[in-house]
Amino acid sequence: MSKYARVTTIGLWHLGSVTSACFAAYGHSVVGIDPDEAVARNLSKGITPIYEPGLGEMIKGQLNRSLSFTTDFKKGLRDSEYVAITFDTPVNDDDTPNLDPILKSIEKAIPFLKDGVLLVVSSQVPIGTCERIRDMIKKRRPSLDFGIACIPENLKLGEAIERFMSPDLLVIGAENERDFEKARGLYGFVKGPILHANLRTAEMVKHAINAFLACQISLSNELGNFCDNSGVDWLKVSAALHLDKRIGPNAMLHAGLGFGGGTLARDVGVLRRTGRQNGTETAMLDAIITVNDRQNAVIIGKLRSTFGKLKGLRVGVLGLTYKPGTSTIRRSASIAIIKELAEHGVKVSAYDPKAEFKKSEVSVSFERCKTPESVADGSNALLLLTGWPEFKDLDFKRIKAKMKNPVIVDALNMLDPEKLSRYGFSYIGIGRGLKSGTFQYK
Repeated sequence: MSKYARVTTIGLWHLGSVTSACFAAYGHSVVGIDPDEAVARNLSKGITPIYEPGLGEMIKGQLNRSLSFTTDFKKGLRDSEYVAITFDTPVNDDDTPNLDPILKSIEKAIPFLKDGVLLVVSSQVPIGTCERIRDMIKKRRPSLDFGIACIPENLKLGEAIERFMSPDLLVIGAENERDFEKARGLYGFVKGPILHANLRTAEMVKHAINAFLACQISLSNELGNFCDNSGVDWLKVSAALHLDKRIGPNAMLHAGLGFGGGTLARDVGVLRRTGRQNGTETAMLDAIITVNDRQNAVIIGKLRSTFGKLKGLRVGVLGLTYKPGTSTIRRSASIAIIKELAEHGVKVSAYDPKAEFKKSEVSVSFERCKTPESVADGSNALLLLTGWPEFKDLDFKRIKAKMKNPVIVDALNMLDPEKLSRYGFSYIGIGRGLKSGTFQYK
């Protein structure tokens, strides 16, 4: 039996386009299906739906060889040995996952599944969803010989290809050895540890990882705020924590903005709701969200304490995406902060090197600039809200000359306070224990 297989991926946004490209690069024959004709058409030209370093080039290298895209379920599922569900699970405004696109696409796929197929669910779904999908298929086609596995994705925007091809851990949820072995064969390129669990446990893994990461972020932010009010430098404290083997060098101990993007909030929200349903108290999970929700106010508060009031300020913002390495602004802390500033009568200009959106998609009005220097024109303060590496190397002498007040609020602690002070800036970080001066503005 060949180690390469015929694979269909369904759902082609970030997870689906990365999965399709990586499977094809490994040697599988891959057809990607998406209900959105524009998405499938663009991918057929090598145009990705979202920015991810190296992804466009990888797709173009496999097109017309081992990779193609379509909206036709019958065509896309012909003779497939594996069908991977790879939707980026949509999240409603209350952080509830919306499974409708996933379930509707599976309904469309059921008539075209062949005997022996393995359905691999990689989309992030609540506990019990894989069983629900299995029951859907059995009800529609009771005689179909098929398997189901849950292989939760653990991608990171900006590092997705590397994380997919060389994961720290591959979790395979399968109820029997046959499905487990077949799923492991699909990921023959993985050299690291593989964990066999049942379906529900595999579904829980992703929730648990994201809840733990969210906890680290909220705790770091709370301790960072404590340090600011106590004359303590959180960066020194976190450096010590990273050296403690019980915590480790990769712990997320960056005081600053709350988590955005929807993924962490979604998974914490799923666990909180599930806890309410099964009678489990979730005090820690509740506190994570409480701390995260109030963290943006810390940035607003630093501006207010520096200038005495907000109305009439002109503020430049560096960074709109919810994190560097992506083009998405959905659930971005930057957009939320801009909205609140606008509500307080602040005029905002902003720059981001990759952000993609239409003005109609953002419920707040601000001036979008073409260069990072141009946001400084006439600004009373600059806010650094997305950690694009190039922001470290800006010409801050030139930027200062353009500003009314030389104030920088570094919400990511990525700039050098001493260097900026030499240039004449008032530097405000998060958790640095540094007290800024006050400024008058017209």
